[in-house]
Amino acid sequence: MAEILKHAVSKAEVTASLDQVRETVAGVIADIRERGDEAVREYSEKFDNWSPGSFRLSAEEVEKIVASVPEQVIADIRFVQDQVRAFARHQLDSMGEFEVETLPGVRLGQKHIPVQAAGAYIPGGRYPLTASAHMTIVTAKVAGVPRVVACTPPIRGEIPAATVAAMHLAGADEIWLLGGVQAVAAMAVGTDTMQPVNLIAGPGNAYVAEAKRQLFGEIGIDLFAGPTEILVLADDDADPFVCAVDLLSQAEHGPDSPAVLITTSREVAEQTIAEVERILPGMPTRDYAEPAWRDHGQVHVVDSIDELYALADEFAFEHVEVLTAEPREALARMTQYGALFLGEGTCVSFGDKVIGTNHVLPTRGAARYTGGLWVGKYLKTVTYQEVTDIGSQALLGRLCGRASRVELFEGHARSGDVRAAKAAGDALPWNTE
Repeated sequence: MAEILKHAVSKAEVTASLDQVRETVAGVIADIRERGDEAVREYSEKFDNWSPGSFRLSAEEVEKIVASVPEQVIADIRFVQDQVRAFARHQLDSMGEFEVETLPGVRLGQKHIPVQAAGAYIPGGRYPLTASAHMTIVTAKVAGVPRVVACTPPIRGEIPAATVAAMHLAGADEIWLLGGVQAVAAMAVGTDTMQPVNLIAGPGNAYVAEAKRQLFGEIGIDLFAGPTEILVLADDDADPFVCAVDLLSQAEHGPDSPAVLITTSREVAEQTIAEVERILPGMPTRDYAEPAWRDHGQVHVVDSIDELYALADEFAFEHVEVLTAEPREALARMTQYGALFLGEGTCVSFGDKVIGTNHVLPTRGAARYTGGLWVGKYLKTVTYQEVTDIGSQALLGRLCGRASRVELFEGHARSGDVRAAKAAGDALPWNTE
């Protein structure tokens, strides 16, 4: 039986704030559909105080911006992108194409075709999330996407040089200094200056996530994503200081980012809460981390490791950090999470920034039905069929006729009849001419 030492705000309060977001986003998308570039410019001026002659950076502008970035930053970007690229290539290698002969002369096959245009949203605003360029653009290019459009907002009216460098080094074909709902809508529906894409990937705030949700179907998206989540699982051996630091590492993403601890030790729970309260006042990002912990932080104490894993699966969180004596047990015990971080030697921040796995992950319970962004998201797995053997054509034609008539699909049945007639001379009683 779990004991809750710290509660989060109610779901009703969260839902009420989302209703306002949905209404705002719907209005912006509708306006951009109608007025295109004119509306995009107005929203960029309104939300980002940004209205350049062109939102798209030229090759010369990109080159100049990249040259302004310190060499160490460029080297670090290249290193991390190498890690992301290598992992994505391993993923691609795991996806087999095949062709099999299931009956004489009946060949069935599967192949993977990249989407022809992908949009990559790289968040900006307060934080220039250069790592999101690695995750969205590098992965798309490994998949073979020929056109990647990358959008990121200015930061307080300034060009985020490191982000632009990351977008360029990742292989973006177009770089646009454009953010928010206006960027997502422009990529999705197209304007006079931007051709639309087939799929949009990347994290963002509640408005960006809602824009992707509303546009899904018209375009593909990577997944439904909301505020960043962290779930720390700890036993008696866990270090409360590490638990606290790691919880706050994700709480600083935004005031609505859930940070949850589940532990088998009441002592670890109480000490972790104390450590959070000690560390939090001195954090430079306290203005985000403090309300996140206050409103969305939770601490649960459970009686056993079995109960710990069961409750963790109920949360189905984006990031799950396992600080237990046997962290690899989680691989067998858990089924609902975006990514696991096993043992004290790793942390969610490694996944966010440097280690090579993708940090675009499911939130708000989406881990119950999907994993995170990966190379396969940019690929369409398609099938093909071929029947060249006369006997198989007759067999399948007759079977198709019978099966289709059971379902009252006479047109389907006749297609099968024709194959049987051509292959084996079967009669066509419905063909009276």
